[in-house]
Amino acid sequence: MKKLGNVIAELKYKDRPKNISKEFQMYGVYLAETLDDTKHYSLYIKLAKEVKRSLLEDALNFTKDYYDAKSKAKVFMWRLSELKKDATQGP
Repeated sequence: MKKLGNVIAELKYKDRPKNISKEFQMYGVYLAETLDDTKHYSLYIKLAKEVKRSLLEDALNFTKDYYDAKSKAKVFMWRLSELKKDATQGP
């Protein structure tokens, strides 16, 4: 018999990738599900692989403060691009 939490998780995200073997893939899935943008799992997995984790965490924390955002994914991408610009300009 399955645990209730596992059954609910399986029903909530039916299209979740099944062949996750690396940590960055799991983090990409976490980003997609946190931002309610499960149609774009591959985008977030790619970001998790190629972008510094600190930038992703900062953008995600910024996005979590927007409770009434129509699209948290758009806010996340905007903030990530701003953080990347700041990082390349340097002090």
